[in-house]
Amino acid sequence: MKKAWIAILLTVMLCVTWGVAQESATAGQAGGSASTAVEGTAQAAAPVAAPAERPVPAAPTSLEETIATTIAKTENAAADELEAPDYAKDFVGVNFTFTNIWMIISALLVFIMGLGFALVESGLTRARNTTNILFKNLVTPAIGVTTYAIMGFNIMYPGETAWIINKVLGFGGFGLPGVGGLPGAISEVENAAKFTAAYNPSYTYLTDFLFQSMFAATAATIVSGAVAERIKLSGYIIFTVIYVALVYPFVGSWVWGGGWLDGMGFHDLAGSTLVHSVGGWAALAGAIVLGPRFGRYAAGKVKAMPGHNLTFATIGVFILWFGWWGFNGGSALSSSPKDVIWILVTTNLACVCGILGAMATSWFVQKKPDLTMVLNGALAGLVAITAPADVVSMGAAAVIGFIGGVIVVFSVFFFDRVKVDDPVGAISVHLVNGVWGTLAVGIFGGADYSVVTQLIGVLAYGAVCFPAAFLIFFAIKKTVGLRVSDREELRGLDIGEHGQEAYSGFQIFTDM
Repeated sequence: MKKAWIAILLTVMLCVTWGVAQESATAGQAGGSASTAVEGTAQAAAPVAAPAERPVPAAPTSLEETIATTIAKTENAAADELEAPDYAKDFVGVNFTFTNIWMIISALLVFIMGLGFALVESGLTRARNTTNILFKNLVTPAIGVTTYAIMGFNIMYPGETAWIINKVLGFGGFGLPGVGGLPGAISEVENAAKFTAAYNPSYTYLTDFLFQSMFAATAATIVSGAVAERIKLSGYIIFTVIYVALVYPFVGSWVWGGGWLDGMGFHDLAGSTLVHSVGGWAALAGAIVLGPRFGRYAAGKVKAMPGHNLTFATIGVFILWFGWWGFNGGSALSSSPKDVIWILVTTNLACVCGILGAMATSWFVQKKPDLTMVLNGALAGLVAITAPADVVSMGAAAVIGFIGGVIVVFSVFFFDRVKVDDPVGAISVHLVNGVWGTLAVGIFGGADYSVVTQLIGVLAYGAVCFPAAFLIFFAIKKTVGLRVSDREELRGLDIGEHGQEAYSGFQIFTDM
Protein backbone atom coordinates (compact mmCIF):
# COMPACT_ATOMS: atom_id res chain seq x y z
CA MET A 1 0.00 0.00 0.00
CA LYS A 2 2.83 2.35 0.89
CA LYS A 3 4.50 1.79 -2.49
CA ALA A 4 1.22 2.53 -4.23
CA TRP A 5 0.89 5.87 -2.47
CA ILE A 6 4.49 6.75 -3.36
CA ALA A 7 3.83 5.91 -7.00
CA ILE A 8 0.68 8.05 -7.00
CA LEU A 9 2.51 10.96 -5.42
CA LEU A 10 5.35 10.77 -7.94
CA THR A 11 2.86 10.60 -10.78
CA VAL A 12 1.09 13.74 -9.54
CA MET A 13 4.39 15.55 -9.25
CA LEU A 14 5.33 14.48 -12.76
CA CYS A 15 2.06 15.73 -14.13
CA VAL A 16 2.38 19.07 -12.40
CA THR A 17 5.93 19.43 -13.70
CA TRP A 18 4.81 18.58 -17.22
CA GLY A 19 1.94 21.08 -16.97
CA VAL A 20 4.23 23.88 -15.87
CA ALA A 21 6.58 23.08 -18.74
CA GLN A 22 3.69 23.24 -21.18
CA GLU A 23 2.55 26.61 -19.84
CA SER A 24 6.05 27.95 -20.22
CA ALA A 25 6.25 26.72 -23.80
CA THR A 26 2.88 28.33 -24.62
CA ALA A 27 3.94 31.65 -23.11
CA GLY A 28 7.15 31.53 -25.09
CA GLN A 29 5.23 30.96 -28.35
CA ALA A 30 2.91 33.85 -27.55
CA GLY A 31 5.85 36.16 -26.98
CA GLY A 32 7.39 34.99 -30.24
CA SER A 33 4.15 35.68 -32.14
CA ALA A 34 3.98 39.23 -30.80
CA SER A 35 7.54 39.88 -31.85
CA THR A 36 6.80 38.51 -35.32
CA ALA A 37 3.77 40.80 -35.66
CA VAL A 38 5.87 43.88 -35.00
CA GLU A 39 8.46 42.86 -37.53
CA GLY A 40 5.75 42.08 -40.05
CA THR A 41 4.80 45.76 -40.49
CA ALA A 42 8.12 46.34 -42.19
CA GLN A 43 7.81 43.26 -44.36
CA ALA A 44 4.16 43.33 -45.42
CA ALA A 45 4.92 42.00 -48.90
CA ALA A 46 6.51 38.86 -47.62
CA PRO A 47 4.32 35.78 -47.64
CA VAL A 48 3.17 34.52 -44.25
CA ALA A 49 4.42 31.06 -43.46
CA ALA A 50 2.08 28.51 -41.99
CA PRO A 51 2.52 28.10 -38.24
CA ALA A 52 4.75 25.24 -37.26
CA GLU A 53 3.09 22.33 -35.59
CA ARG A 54 3.74 22.28 -31.80
CA PRO A 55 6.03 19.38 -30.97
CA VAL A 56 4.61 16.76 -28.70
CA PRO A 57 6.99 15.93 -25.82
CA ALA A 58 8.27 12.42 -25.87
CA ALA A 59 6.83 10.20 -23.20
CA PRO A 60 9.32 9.08 -20.57
CA THR A 61 10.46 5.56 -20.93
CA SER A 62 10.09 4.94 -17.20
CA LEU A 63 9.32 6.67 -13.92
CA GLU A 64 12.87 6.05 -12.64
CA GLU A 65 14.42 7.68 -15.71
CA THR A 66 12.23 10.76 -15.32
CA ILE A 67 13.20 11.17 -11.67
CA ALA A 68 16.90 10.73 -12.48
CA THR A 69 16.69 13.32 -15.28
CA THR A 70 14.92 15.81 -13.01
CA ILE A 71 17.53 15.39 -10.27
CA ALA A 72 20.40 15.85 -12.73
CA LYS A 73 18.88 19.07 -14.09
CA THR A 74 18.34 20.39 -10.56
CA GLU A 75 21.94 19.67 -9.57
CA ASN A 76 23.28 21.34 -12.71
CA ALA A 77 21.17 24.42 -12.10
CA ALA A 78 22.34 24.60 -8.49
CA ALA A 79 25.96 24.25 -9.55
CA ASP A 80 25.57 27.07 -12.07
CA GLU A 81 24.00 29.27 -9.40
CA LEU A 82 26.83 28.61 -6.92
CA GLU A 83 29.55 29.34 -9.46
CA ALA A 84 28.02 32.61 -10.54
CA PRO A 85 29.06 34.97 -7.65
CA ASP A 86 32.69 36.03 -7.34
CA TYR A 87 33.38 35.31 -3.70
CA ALA A 88 37.09 35.99 -4.02
CA LYS A 89 36.53 39.74 -4.09
CA ASP A 90 34.61 39.54 -0.79
CA PHE A 91 37.17 37.43 1.06
CA VAL A 92 38.78 40.33 2.92
CA GLY A 93 35.42 41.56 4.19
CA VAL A 94 34.28 38.11 5.26
CA ASN A 95 37.59 37.40 7.04
CA PHE A 96 37.41 40.77 8.80
CA THR A 97 33.89 40.06 10.07
CA PHE A 98 34.54 36.51 11.22
CA THR A 99 37.81 37.41 12.96
CA ASN A 100 36.09 40.20 14.87
CA ILE A 101 33.32 37.83 15.94
CA TRP A 102 35.77 35.15 17.06
CA MET A 103 37.89 37.64 19.04
CA ILE A 104 34.80 39.02 20.78
CA ILE A 105 33.68 35.51 21.70
CA SER A 106 37.20 34.77 22.93
CA ALA A 107 37.15 37.92 25.08
CA LEU A 108 33.94 36.68 26.70
CA LEU A 109 35.57 33.30 27.38
CA VAL A 110 38.55 35.01 29.01
CA PHE A 111 36.16 37.17 31.05
CA ILE A 112 34.42 34.11 32.53
CA MET A 113 37.82 32.90 33.74
CA GLY A 114 37.41 35.49 36.51
CA LEU A 115 34.71 33.30 38.01
CA GLY A 116 37.04 30.32 37.75
CA PHE A 117 39.80 32.14 39.63
CA ALA A 118 37.33 33.19 42.35
CA LEU A 119 36.12 29.62 42.87
CA VAL A 120 39.61 28.10 42.84
CA GLU A 121 41.01 30.64 45.29
CA SER A 122 38.05 30.55 47.69
CA GLY A 123 37.86 26.75 47.53
CA LEU A 124 41.55 26.25 48.33
CA THR A 125 41.52 28.62 51.32
CA ARG A 126 39.67 28.63 54.64
CA ALA A 127 35.98 29.46 54.93
CA ARG A 128 36.50 32.50 57.17
CA ASN A 129 38.19 34.39 54.28
CA THR A 130 35.73 33.59 51.49
CA THR A 131 33.98 36.98 51.33
CA ASN A 132 37.33 38.75 51.15
CA ILE A 133 38.55 36.54 48.33
CA LEU A 134 35.35 36.88 46.33
CA PHE A 135 35.51 40.66 46.80
CA LYS A 136 39.09 40.83 45.52
CA ASN A 137 38.26 38.70 42.49
CA LEU A 138 35.37 41.00 41.65
CA VAL A 139 37.21 44.30 42.05
CA THR A 140 40.39 43.13 40.27
CA PRO A 141 38.94 43.02 36.72
CA ALA A 142 37.22 46.35 37.39
CA ILE A 143 40.59 47.92 38.22
CA GLY A 144 42.33 46.12 35.36
CA VAL A 145 39.91 47.19 32.64
CA THR A 146 39.62 50.77 33.92
CA THR A 147 43.37 51.41 34.13
CA TYR A 148 43.90 49.67 30.81
CA ALA A 149 41.34 51.96 29.16
CA ILE A 150 42.82 55.12 30.67
CA MET A 151 46.45 54.44 29.81
CA GLY A 152 47.53 50.79 29.86
CA PHE A 153 46.45 49.92 26.34
CA ASN A 154 48.32 52.85 24.85
CA ILE A 155 51.46 51.99 26.82
CA MET A 156 51.34 48.39 25.66
CA TYR A 157 50.56 49.32 22.03
CA PRO A 158 52.14 52.75 21.48
CA GLY A 159 52.37 52.50 17.70
CA GLU A 160 55.41 53.04 15.55
CA THR A 161 55.70 56.78 16.20
CA ALA A 162 55.08 56.96 19.97
CA TRP A 163 58.16 55.23 21.41
CA ILE A 164 59.76 57.39 24.10
CA ILE A 165 62.73 55.07 24.54
CA ASN A 166 63.19 53.21 21.27
CA LYS A 167 61.34 49.87 21.38
CA VAL A 168 61.55 49.84 25.21
CA LEU A 169 58.98 52.37 26.44
CA GLY A 170 56.22 54.08 24.52
CA PHE A 171 52.96 55.90 25.15
CA GLY A 172 50.23 56.59 22.62
CA GLY A 173 48.17 58.96 24.78
CA PHE A 174 45.31 58.70 27.24
CA GLY A 175 41.88 57.26 26.64
CA LEU A 176 39.95 55.46 23.91
CA PRO A 177 38.05 56.67 20.80
CA GLY A 178 35.12 58.88 21.64
CA VAL A 179 36.32 59.69 25.16
CA GLY A 180 36.32 63.44 24.97
CA GLY A 181 38.13 65.75 27.31
CA LEU A 182 41.08 63.48 28.08
CA PRO A 183 44.51 64.76 27.03
CA GLY A 184 45.65 62.96 23.92
CA ALA A 185 42.31 61.23 23.38
CA ILE A 186 41.78 59.96 19.85
CA SER A 187 39.73 62.47 17.89
CA GLU A 188 36.38 61.76 16.26
CA VAL A 189 38.00 62.32 12.85
CA GLU A 190 40.20 59.28 13.44
CA ASN A 191 37.40 57.12 14.82
CA ALA A 192 36.04 55.93 11.47
CA ALA A 193 39.29 54.24 10.54
CA LYS A 194 39.41 52.50 13.92
CA PHE A 195 36.32 50.46 13.04
CA THR A 196 37.47 49.27 9.62
CA ALA A 197 40.28 47.20 8.14
CA ALA A 198 42.29 50.43 7.98
CA TYR A 199 43.25 49.81 11.63
CA ASN A 200 44.07 46.15 11.09
CA PRO A 201 43.11 43.79 8.24
CA SER A 202 41.56 41.37 10.75
CA TYR A 203 39.94 43.34 13.60
CA THR A 204 38.90 46.78 14.83
CA TYR A 205 40.55 48.97 17.44
CA LEU A 206 37.94 48.32 20.11
CA THR A 207 37.87 44.58 19.41
CA ASP A 208 41.61 44.63 20.08
CA PHE A 209 41.12 46.64 23.27
CA LEU A 210 38.31 44.43 24.61
CA PHE A 211 40.31 41.25 24.09
CA GLN A 212 43.55 42.62 25.53
CA SER A 213 41.86 44.25 28.54
CA MET A 214 40.71 40.81 29.71
CA PHE A 215 44.35 39.72 29.79
CA ALA A 216 45.29 42.73 31.91
CA ALA A 217 42.65 41.74 34.45
CA THR A 218 43.95 38.15 34.48
CA ALA A 219 47.54 39.19 35.26
CA ALA A 220 46.40 41.02 38.40
CA THR A 221 44.12 38.19 39.53
CA ILE A 222 47.09 35.79 39.71
CA VAL A 223 48.55 37.81 42.59
CA SER A 224 45.41 37.53 44.70
CA GLY A 225 45.79 33.82 45.44
CA ALA A 226 49.40 34.00 46.60
CA VAL A 227 48.70 36.77 49.14
CA ALA A 228 45.36 35.40 50.33
CA GLU A 229 44.25 35.23 53.98
CA ARG A 230 46.56 37.93 55.36
CA ILE A 231 46.74 41.00 53.06
CA LYS A 232 44.81 44.19 53.74
CA LEU A 233 42.19 44.90 51.12
CA SER A 234 43.35 48.53 50.77
CA GLY A 235 46.95 47.45 50.23
CA TYR A 236 45.93 44.90 47.61
CA ILE A 237 43.88 47.48 45.70
CA ILE A 238 46.71 50.03 45.69
CA PHE A 239 49.15 47.42 44.41
CA THR A 240 46.77 46.25 41.68
CA VAL A 241 46.17 49.77 40.38
CA ILE A 242 49.89 50.57 40.09
CA TYR A 243 51.02 47.20 38.73
CA VAL A 244 48.31 46.84 36.09
CA ALA A 245 48.39 50.47 35.01
CA LEU A 246 52.16 50.74 34.64
CA VAL A 247 54.24 47.57 34.95
CA TYR A 248 52.10 45.05 33.03
CA PRO A 249 51.63 47.20 29.89
CA PHE A 250 55.22 48.48 29.96
CA VAL A 251 56.79 45.02 29.76
CA GLY A 252 54.01 43.78 27.47
CA SER A 253 55.01 46.35 24.85
CA TRP A 254 58.37 44.62 24.45
CA VAL A 255 56.72 41.77 22.54
CA TRP A 256 53.07 42.36 21.66
CA GLY A 257 53.58 46.08 21.11
CA GLY A 258 56.41 45.49 18.63
CA GLY A 259 59.22 46.25 21.07
CA TRP A 260 62.81 45.08 21.34
CA LEU A 261 62.11 41.44 22.28
CA ASP A 262 59.75 41.06 19.36
CA GLY A 263 62.56 42.26 17.11
CA MET A 264 64.80 39.51 18.51
CA GLY A 265 62.29 36.82 17.58
CA PHE A 266 60.96 36.11 21.08
CA HIS A 267 57.67 34.19 20.84
CA ASP A 268 54.82 34.07 23.32
CA LEU A 269 51.46 33.36 21.72
CA ALA A 270 49.09 34.17 24.58
CA GLY A 271 51.22 35.01 27.60
CA SER A 272 53.10 32.23 29.39
CA THR A 273 55.51 35.05 30.17
CA LEU A 274 53.64 38.23 29.26
CA VAL A 275 50.62 37.40 31.45
CA HIS A 276 51.34 34.45 33.74
CA SER A 277 54.97 35.09 34.60
CA VAL A 278 54.29 38.80 34.98
CA GLY A 279 51.59 37.93 37.50
CA GLY A 280 53.73 35.16 38.98
CA TRP A 281 56.73 37.41 39.66
CA ALA A 282 54.40 39.82 41.47
CA ALA A 283 52.87 36.93 43.43
CA LEU A 284 56.32 35.81 44.56
CA ALA A 285 57.26 39.33 45.65
CA GLY A 286 53.99 39.74 47.54
CA ALA A 287 54.33 36.42 49.36
CA ILE A 288 57.88 37.32 50.45
CA VAL A 289 57.06 40.85 51.66
CA LEU A 290 53.92 39.71 53.49
CA GLY A 291 55.44 36.65 55.08
CA PRO A 292 53.62 33.37 55.77
CA ARG A 293 50.21 32.98 57.39
CA PHE A 294 50.10 32.82 61.17
CA GLY A 295 51.26 29.38 62.33
CA ARG A 296 52.03 28.05 58.85
CA TYR A 297 55.66 27.12 59.62
CA ALA A 298 55.54 26.73 63.38
CA ALA A 299 58.28 24.70 65.08
CA GLY A 300 60.09 24.17 61.80
CA LYS A 301 57.25 22.13 60.31
CA VAL A 302 54.73 22.88 57.59
CA LYS A 303 51.29 23.05 59.17
CA ALA A 304 48.51 21.96 56.83
CA MET A 305 45.84 24.60 56.22
CA PRO A 306 43.50 22.79 53.85
CA GLY A 307 40.97 24.54 51.67
CA HIS A 308 37.39 24.45 52.85
CA ASN A 309 35.62 23.58 49.59
CA LEU A 310 37.26 21.35 46.99
CA THR A 311 33.99 21.29 45.05
CA PHE A 312 34.39 25.02 44.42
CA ALA A 313 38.02 24.50 43.44
CA THR A 314 37.15 21.73 40.97
CA ILE A 315 34.35 23.72 39.35
CA GLY A 316 36.71 26.68 39.12
CA VAL A 317 39.34 24.64 37.28
CA PHE A 318 36.76 23.42 34.77
CA ILE A 319 35.68 27.03 34.15
CA LEU A 320 39.30 28.10 33.67
CA TRP A 321 39.86 25.17 31.30
CA PHE A 322 36.85 26.27 29.27
CA GLY A 323 37.93 29.90 29.24
CA TRP A 324 41.45 28.99 28.15
CA TRP A 325 40.15 28.06 24.71
CA GLY A 326 39.38 31.74 24.24
CA PHE A 327 42.59 32.78 25.99
CA ASN A 328 44.78 30.81 23.57
CA GLY A 329 42.45 30.41 20.59
CA GLY A 330 41.61 34.10 20.41
CA SER A 331 45.30 34.94 20.49
CA ALA A 332 45.57 33.61 16.95
CA LEU A 333 44.07 37.03 16.09
CA SER A 334 42.54 35.22 13.14
CA SER A 335 39.45 33.24 12.20
CA SER A 336 41.47 30.83 10.08
CA PRO A 337 40.12 27.32 10.87
CA LYS A 338 43.60 25.84 10.57
CA ASP A 339 45.20 28.29 12.98
CA VAL A 340 42.42 28.24 15.55
CA ILE A 341 41.78 24.50 15.71
CA TRP A 342 45.50 23.75 15.93
CA ILE A 343 45.79 26.00 18.98
CA LEU A 344 42.66 24.59 20.61
CA VAL A 345 43.81 20.98 20.21
CA THR A 346 47.34 21.59 21.50
CA THR A 347 45.89 23.53 24.43
CA ASN A 348 43.51 20.73 25.34
CA LEU A 349 46.18 18.05 25.03
CA ALA A 350 48.54 19.94 27.33
CA CYS A 351 45.81 20.34 29.93
CA VAL A 352 44.82 16.67 30.07
CA CYS A 353 48.46 15.58 30.12
CA GLY A 354 49.14 18.08 32.89
CA ILE A 355 46.45 16.33 34.91
CA LEU A 356 48.06 12.95 34.27
CA GLY A 357 51.54 14.22 35.11
CA ALA A 358 50.43 15.76 38.40
CA MET A 359 48.39 12.69 39.31
CA ALA A 360 51.30 10.31 38.70
CA THR A 361 53.76 12.51 40.60
CA SER A 362 51.45 13.14 43.54
CA TRP A 363 50.55 9.47 43.82
CA PHE A 364 54.22 8.49 43.79
CA VAL A 365 55.49 11.18 46.17
CA GLN A 366 52.56 11.50 48.58
CA LYS A 367 51.50 7.85 48.34
CA LYS A 368 47.94 8.98 47.60
CA PRO A 369 46.64 11.13 44.72
CA ASP A 370 46.07 14.68 46.00
CA LEU A 371 43.12 16.43 44.31
CA THR A 372 44.56 19.90 44.87
CA MET A 373 47.80 18.88 43.17
CA VAL A 374 45.89 17.42 40.21
CA LEU A 375 43.78 20.58 39.89
CA ASN A 376 46.96 22.63 39.78
CA GLY A 377 48.36 20.11 37.28
CA ALA A 378 45.55 20.98 34.87
CA LEU A 379 46.32 24.69 35.24
CA ALA A 380 50.07 24.06 34.95
CA GLY A 381 49.57 22.30 31.62
CA LEU A 382 47.44 25.19 30.37
CA VAL A 383 49.96 27.83 31.46
CA ALA A 384 52.84 25.90 29.90
CA ILE A 385 51.17 25.58 26.49
CA THR A 386 50.08 29.23 26.40
CA ALA A 387 53.32 30.39 24.75
CA PRO A 388 53.97 27.56 22.24
CA ALA A 389 50.43 26.43 21.36
CA ASP A 390 50.67 27.63 17.74
CA VAL A 391 54.20 26.41 16.95
CA VAL A 392 54.48 22.90 18.41
CA SER A 393 53.18 19.52 17.31
CA MET A 394 50.41 17.60 19.05
CA GLY A 395 52.93 15.19 20.58
CA ALA A 396 55.08 18.05 21.83
CA ALA A 397 52.02 19.71 23.39
CA ALA A 398 51.30 16.51 25.32
CA VAL A 399 54.89 16.35 26.56
CA ILE A 400 54.89 20.03 27.56
CA GLY A 401 51.68 19.56 29.53
CA PHE A 402 52.85 16.36 31.24
CA ILE A 403 56.14 17.93 32.33
CA GLY A 404 54.19 20.96 33.58
CA GLY A 405 52.07 18.66 35.76
CA VAL A 406 55.19 17.06 37.22
CA ILE A 407 56.90 20.40 37.81
CA VAL A 408 53.98 21.96 39.68
CA VAL A 409 53.96 19.24 42.37
CA PHE A 410 57.66 19.57 43.16
CA SER A 411 57.44 23.35 42.96
CA VAL A 412 54.73 23.48 45.64
CA PHE A 413 56.92 21.38 47.95
CA PHE A 414 59.94 23.58 47.17
CA PHE A 415 58.27 26.86 48.12
CA ASP A 416 56.99 25.36 51.36
CA ARG A 417 60.53 24.18 52.11
CA VAL A 418 61.89 27.74 51.73
CA LYS A 419 58.89 29.09 53.69
CA VAL A 420 57.27 31.09 50.90
CA ASP A 421 53.60 30.69 51.78
CA ASP A 422 51.35 30.41 48.71
CA PRO A 423 47.88 29.22 49.77
CA VAL A 424 46.72 28.20 46.30
CA GLY A 425 49.96 27.35 44.47
CA ALA A 426 49.76 30.40 42.21
CA ILE A 427 53.53 30.87 42.06
CA SER A 428 54.10 27.26 41.05
CA VAL A 429 51.34 27.31 38.44
CA HIS A 430 51.84 30.72 36.85
CA LEU A 431 55.47 31.68 37.39
CA VAL A 432 57.29 28.35 37.29
CA ASN A 433 55.21 26.89 34.47
CA GLY A 434 55.13 30.22 32.67
CA VAL A 435 58.91 30.01 32.50
CA TRP A 436 58.76 26.37 31.42
CA GLY A 437 56.25 27.07 28.66
CA THR A 438 58.29 29.99 27.36
CA LEU A 439 61.45 27.89 27.13
CA ALA A 440 59.43 25.07 25.50
CA VAL A 441 58.97 27.32 22.45
CA GLY A 442 62.70 27.13 21.79
CA ILE A 443 62.91 23.41 22.61
CA PHE A 444 59.95 22.13 20.57
CA GLY A 445 59.10 24.99 18.20
CA GLY A 446 61.58 24.19 15.45
CA ALA A 447 64.43 26.05 13.78
CA ASP A 448 62.62 29.40 13.76
CA TYR A 449 62.80 29.70 17.54
CA SER A 450 65.81 29.83 19.86
CA VAL A 451 66.08 28.68 23.47
CA VAL A 452 68.61 31.45 24.04
CA THR A 453 66.21 34.15 22.82
CA GLN A 454 63.40 32.70 24.94
CA LEU A 455 65.70 32.62 27.98
CA ILE A 456 66.68 36.25 27.43
CA GLY A 457 63.00 37.12 27.50
CA VAL A 458 62.39 35.17 30.71
CA LEU A 459 65.32 36.88 32.45
CA ALA A 460 64.33 40.33 31.18
CA TYR A 461 60.80 40.01 32.52
CA GLY A 462 62.03 38.69 35.85
CA ALA A 463 64.59 41.46 36.14
CA VAL A 464 61.87 44.12 35.85
CA CYS A 465 58.69 42.56 37.24
CA PHE A 466 60.01 41.08 40.49
CA PRO A 467 61.89 44.21 41.69
CA ALA A 468 59.02 46.47 40.63
CA ALA A 469 56.43 44.39 42.47
CA PHE A 470 58.69 44.04 45.51
CA LEU A 471 59.20 47.82 45.72
CA ILE A 472 55.48 48.52 45.38
CA PHE A 473 54.57 46.03 48.09
CA PHE A 474 57.37 47.27 50.35
CA ALA A 475 56.32 50.91 49.93
CA ILE A 476 52.72 50.04 50.78
CA LYS A 477 53.91 48.09 53.85
CA LYS A 478 55.87 51.09 55.12
CA THR A 479 53.12 53.64 54.49
CA VAL A 480 49.46 52.55 54.67
CA GLY A 481 50.23 49.02 55.86
CA LEU A 482 50.07 45.74 53.96
CA ARG A 483 49.15 43.02 56.43
CA VAL A 484 46.22 42.59 58.81
CA SER A 485 46.80 42.01 62.53
CA ASP A 486 47.23 38.51 63.95
CA ARG A 487 43.87 38.75 65.71
CA GLU A 488 42.11 39.79 62.50
CA GLU A 489 43.82 36.98 60.62
CA LEU A 490 42.67 34.43 63.19
CA ARG A 491 39.09 35.70 63.17
CA GLY A 492 39.09 35.82 59.40
CA LEU A 493 39.21 38.65 56.91
CA ASP A 494 35.50 38.32 56.23
CA ILE A 495 34.77 39.85 59.65
CA GLY A 496 37.84 42.07 59.94
CA GLU A 497 37.78 43.61 56.45
CA HIS A 498 34.10 43.40 55.49
CA GLY A 499 32.00 42.74 58.58
CA GLN A 500 30.34 39.89 56.69
CA GLU A 501 30.44 36.11 56.74
CA ALA A 502 30.19 34.13 53.53
CA TYR A 503 28.40 31.34 55.41
CA SER A 504 26.41 33.32 57.94
CA GLY A 505 24.47 31.06 60.29
CA PHE A 506 26.60 28.01 59.46
CA GLN A 507 29.96 28.98 60.91
CA ILE A 508 30.66 31.55 63.60
CA PHE A 509 34.03 33.30 63.61
CA THR A 510 33.27 36.38 65.71
CA ASP A 511 33.96 34.63 69.05
CA MET A 512 37.62 33.93 68.22
